Amino acid sequence: MPLSRAFLALRLRMGFNMSNYYLIFVWIGIFAFAAWFIQMQRVEYVEGVKVLRMQPLPAAVLVFPLVLWTAVRGYVMDTGAYMQMFRDLPFGLAAIPEYMAGVDKDEGFYLVSAVLKALVTEDVRVYFFIVGAFQAFLLFRIYRKYSGRYVISFFLFIASTDYVSWMFNGMRQFVAVTITLAAFEFILDKKYIKAILIILFASLFHQSALIVIPFVFIVQGRAWNKRTLFFLALSFIAVVYVDQFTDILDTMLQETQYKNVVSDWNEWQDDGTNMLRVLVYSVPSILSLVGLRYIRAEDSRLINVCTNMSIISMGLYIISMFTSGIFIGRLPIYFSLYNYILLPWQIDHMFEEKSAKLVYGVMMAAYLGFYLIQVRMWGLV
Repeated sequence: MPLSRAFLALRLRMGFNMSNYYLIFVWIGIFAFAAWFIQMQRVEYVEGVKVLRMQPLPAAVLVFPLVLWTAVRGYVMDTGAYMQMFRDLPFGLAAIPEYMAGVDKDEGFYLVSAVLKALVTEDVRVYFFIVGAFQAFLLFRIYRKYSGRYVISFFLFIASTDYVSWMFNGMRQFVAVTITLAAFEFILDKKYIKAILIILFASLFHQSALIVIPFVFIVQGRAWNKRTLFFLALSFIAVVYVDQFTDILDTMLQETQYKNVVSDWNEWQDDGTNMLRVLVYSVPSILSLVGLRYIRAEDSRLINVCTNMSIISMGLYIISMFTSGIFIGRLPIYFSLYNYILLPWQIDHMFEEKSAKLVYGVMMAAYLGFYLIQVRMWGLV
């Protein structure tokens, strides 16, 4: 009960306070300023290379306010639906088998949620906190290990509004997305069986995770290789022949939980992903093509794979722009999160030091502008 009362007090202070959507950037600024005076990095080895990385404790401190906010966020987008889902979960372990008999999709998510309610908490705010902490741990573990600019990666995740779209809204799918991130080191090391097993486990929480499996192989090798170019060409072909593409997609999905996807987006008059969002998420891919010689010269397995992930994200976003933002537009998140490792690397390696500082400034201003447009469009501020 004390924990529940603490979350209730925080909700009264934070949950419906629109200024939180601005204050998160104040927090990032304070943390970045403190990092100038406090040693927060240590030497580590990543992919056999000696690098500086953020220490685990300050890395967690930076992310903690976001996790706390997931617990007290108020009725943002699909939050109300998740609250109702949690209320509908059974009380006690004995009732779970009967409840699960009525679940026909993404059983892993509902089973774990039911167990959490039975064994840990009946307070939805605590439940949101646990889910948010799990997602943040898996996501920012990857950024802490592989990003040379951890704070910038965090900034990009926030300014892109991904935290709203996924930690506040598409929570169930984002659990699956973050689980697939745990396969990343195995993808880098070409340990395909381990990577696929993790992705299959993620699909128990949201079946869309299965889309990652073929790309485990496609993203291997040099940036902008023939496989990624072929996928990008297929994306443009799907756009040119969009009616035929949707017919094929509808046929392919008939025996899955997504069998009504095409009819639903037509019925809902879903006009596709916003062009501005597609452009924002395509910037790292475009920049990687412009500065391909730098990527080829470095020949880093990490950057090659992140670049190819970014290209896959761009291709899917292009398709979603002409089909469905609600359905197809939800798929690129499995690949676009790697942009926040790639983009800081590009700025650091493709520009001279003075120019890089200017580019960082332009990047931050542009992302903040996009953020402001998006949260206002959603009516959050």
